Amino acid sequence: MSGIRVTYSGLISFSVGLISLFTGLVFTLIVTRRLSPEEFGTWGLIGSLLVYPLIIQPIIGYWATREIARGEKSARTSLLTSGYFSVGSSILYILIAYIVSVESNASFDILLLAVLLIPSQFIQRALADINLGWKPHAISFSSVGFESVKIPAGILLVYFLDWGITGAIITTLIAHLSSIVILGWYAREKLVDKFQIQYVKKWVKFSWIPLYGNLQNTIHALDVVIFTIVTGSVIGLAYWSSAIAVSYIVGHAGSVSQALYSKLVSGGKKEHIEENLVTVLYFAIPLCFLSIVFAKPGLFALNPLYVDAFPIVIIMSIKVLVMLIRGVFDSALSGLEKIDIDKEATWKNYIKSKLFFLPTLKNIHHGIYIISLTIVLLILSQNNIKELDLVFYWSIIALVIQVPFTIYSYYLASGNFEFKKYTNNIVKYMITSILVFGVTYFLIENFVVYKESIFEFLPQILILVGFTAISYITITYFIDSRTKKMINSIKSELFN
Repeated sequence: MSGIRVTYSGLISFSVGLISLFTGLVFTLIVTRRLSPEEFGTWGLIGSLLVYPLIIQPIIGYWATREIARGEKSARTSLLTSGYFSVGSSILYILIAYIVSVESNASFDILLLAVLLIPSQFIQRALADINLGWKPHAISFSSVGFESVKIPAGILLVYFLDWGITGAIITTLIAHLSSIVILGWYAREKLVDKFQIQYVKKWVKFSWIPLYGNLQNTIHALDVVIFTIVTGSVIGLAYWSSAIAVSYIVGHAGSVSQALYSKLVSGGKKEHIEENLVTVLYFAIPLCFLSIVFAKPGLFALNPLYVDAFPIVIIMSIKVLVMLIRGVFDSALSGLEKIDIDKEATWKNYIKSKLFFLPTLKNIHHGIYIISLTIVLLILSQNNIKELDLVFYWSIIALVIQVPFTIYSYYLASGNFEFKKYTNNIVKYMITSILVFGVTYFLIENFVVYKESIFEFLPQILILVGFTAISYITITYFIDSRTKKMINSIKSELFN
């Protein structure tokens, strides 16, 4: 496993991620153009509710990744155990869906249908965790399969048959199955071992560690539920979901660091952290500018109804960039932690380790976020403020609370790498992005015609995106030696 090449795997993940980004946006266009704001808001609600039944999945996947990265044979055991766990999680989801439907205008029948996605997600994630410790790039290829299948299935079920959310749910289920096939193919060598109960006993014994670590996702997902209950409507979620769809383009840069965690767990050097962080920023900075500059046209492409949410996209794009940076620091700190190698380690030893401290920090972060959001929503909702304005304040809270925790994560990780030597590289990426996207913004404001037909409007945007991307890569290639070396390495991998 020490043979994992972080930058190579990361660039494959990012390249494949761009393909997934395109196909994913096509499906999002289909959904947003065919669903009403109420339906699209419900679709966003379903995504948040699915977080709760999946809370127990990391009990298995967390340890399976670390074990497989170190050569242990727990893959088959983790896959079968995940299947068993999905049954109880499905029952939990039904109970949560019923409660939320009673407190809002969301349809329980639609929420109930989404229970089909739980077993498929359990199996998909189990296989992804296996591959993360074995062949990290397999996750990226499965994403392509997932997103690619969504397009024809979505066109048929959502666009032509007009099945609405029902079509979107079935489309997602079919896409999950395609992803499972791809992940299973890559993991097949690891799935031939026998089921070993001792692994299950270990996972249960130390289940509190991944459960505690995954608690952050459960807490964070409360934001959508709280907004729905406080406002009693899913209309605001339509604005939020559309803004997230555009701003989370930045998040695809995170795929560059996909292999960093496994590399460090298997004995990688600290130098991998420095290289990986700079590579992430090389892609994340222009993607952040892309989301900001294309905020308005991006929302218009999704659905003209949501174009007024463009300030939210700007705020959330910055928030995602800051979150990505923190993600690299946290992956580095947890990857360097070796406490689980000691078979005699007690729960007290684990509490003193980064495997416990980092989740604690994240839980505090998300706890403050949810409490702040709840207080602000309760106060503002009494003043008859429009839902779009409520969503705007929601995004402000998300960004403001993210920043100090990212700074603290940098402080914790700074002792493990020398980051200052890459300052000039990052400044070059920033200046180039400002210049290139400044020109693009001028072109958008003066030449883009906002036509209702997506077939007339979208080509204008795609041409500008292509022009901007080529300009950024070309300029950085000539002014930054590190970029030149990276691109030449890619050429060598592809053509030699």
